[in-house]
Formats: sequence, C-alpha cells, structure tokens
Amino acid sequence: MAKLYLLLAAFFGGTGVILGAFGAHGLRDKVAENLLEAFKTGVHYQMIHALALIAVAILIHQIGAKTSLIVSGALFAIGILLFSGSLYGLTFGGPRILGPITPLGGTLMIAGWIALFIAALGYAK
Repeated sequence: MAKLYLLLAAFFGGTGVILGAFGAHGLRDKVAENLLEAFKTGVHYQMIHALALIAVAILIHQIGAKTSLIVSGALFAIGILLFSGSLYGLTFGGPRILGPITPLGGTLMIAGWIALFIAALGYAK
C-alpha cells in the first residue's frame, strides 16, 4: 500500500502543479471569477492531500499497514477525485450534479484525517 499511495501522491502532486499553472495562465479571463476561484480551491486541496498521501505512505512503510492508515490513504485519494474533480468539472461547464459531489469529497477528506488521527492514537513508541 505504501508504494500505491506514494504513486498516487506523485500523480496528484504533479497534476496539481500542471492544473495550477493552467488555471493561472490558461483560464484567466476565460471563465467567471467565481469558477476560477473554485478551480484554485480544487488545486489547493489536491496539493495538500497529495502531501498527506506521502505522509501516509511513509507511515505505512515505517510502522506497517495498519487498517486506519490504509483507510486514511484511500479516503484522501477518493476525496481528491471527488472534491477537486467535481470543482474542475464545474469550472468547465460540467453538469450541475457535480455540485453535490464536492461536499461528499470534502467529507471523505475529513474522514481521512480522522482515520489518520486514529492511527496516531494507536501508535506506541
């Protein structure tokens, strides 16, 4: 799982930089300001949670594949896809059904942090 989460972190981090640059240079004056802000929010949360996935990968490598760590990484990855992905989709005129998906992705990200907290509680050193 550590390798998978590290690969996902690299993917989300790399695409986050690409999307951030695209938003800053390619979307300015092309989409409404509120949509550009939503896009930036998607990139911001994607980058933060890419770093969180790196931390989870390191922890799995160091202390083992505890269930709470595996769950945390999965929730971060799925949360990125749903939260940031729905914001990207809305920015480019995707269907309005994407709107309710955004808070679901955010909820999964929060749950990922809770699972990481649980992993920390169980860590004895």
